[in-house]
Amino acid sequence: MQPDLEALAQQLEAHPDYKLLRRLPDRQVFRPVVPGQAVATGVVLDTETTGFEVGQDQVIELGMIRFRFDPQTGDVLDIERVLDELEDPGFPIPPASTEIHHITDAMVQGQRIDDAAVSEFLRGVDVVIAHNASFDRPFVEARWPVFETLPWACSLKDIDWRGEGFGSAKLDYLLYTQGLFHEAHRAEADCRALLEILSRVLPSSQQSALLSLLEKVRSPQRRVYATGSPFETKDRLKARGYRWSGELRCWSRAVSGESAYADELNWLRQHVYGERAARVEVEIVGATVRYSLREGQKEMVNLA
Repeated sequence: MQPDLEALAQQLEAHPDYKLLRRLPDRQVFRPVVPGQAVATGVVLDTETTGFEVGQDQVIELGMIRFRFDPQTGDVLDIERVLDELEDPGFPIPPASTEIHHITDAMVQGQRIDDAAVSEFLRGVDVVIAHNASFDRPFVEARWPVFETLPWACSLKDIDWRGEGFGSAKLDYLLYTQGLFHEAHRAEADCRALLEILSRVLPSSQQSALLSLLEKVRSPQRRVYATGSPFETKDRLKARGYRWSGELRCWSRAVSGESAYADELNWLRQHVYGERAARVEVEIVGATVRYSLREGQKEMVNLA
């Protein structure tokens, strides 16, 4: 007689000394679509590659899940379709990479991702989401330029996971907090895990993770470059969240929203340039540029 595993699981869950993890469900429908409901289309994306260097390394697996969501509430509704394909990079996959994603040379031999299928999959999409878009976006744009035309969001950086009470923003950890586990580091599996997380309600803001993400996408973002800032202000800039670029020889910081942008210019005027006449460079970084290697529109702004 087979044991009633669910009954055993519930007994363990009821005991304070145990925490139970269930396998990530393979579900197609999250919420039924209500007649007259506003519906938008998103794609969650993940890649596996031969390494970390764009232009030198190659995509060897592309996983995408196309899903529908309510743009007003952020509710994930259902999955429309899935694409997961392998590609031969034309050279041996480094053993260190195979140790992570378990994709071997034999698995990709002679394989090529269908370019037309990728373009068709992205038709009509409102947003592409990746968990660390700074990594995935440059790789897929180098291989499929169609990605350059789409708005992107990063579920790793565009959600304040720490502010919501999470100890880490790693996908595995986020899934564990929901009592779930999955087979990590394969593209489609990671996409399904991410979509599940996006469908959940954040504990502090009490809104869906997807809605929190969409609010960042919709908010205009600018990168402010503190051009010509006095050397003695470097500690103030660093404490404010500015980062130093050795290549540009300049401190910069990204801000979202009109109010935050105005506050930032005022802070620079008071605490960095000492109310003297100064000009700073501002880069407008919209969702079609964010997390890519491409620059946004730049302009010089007077602080006086």
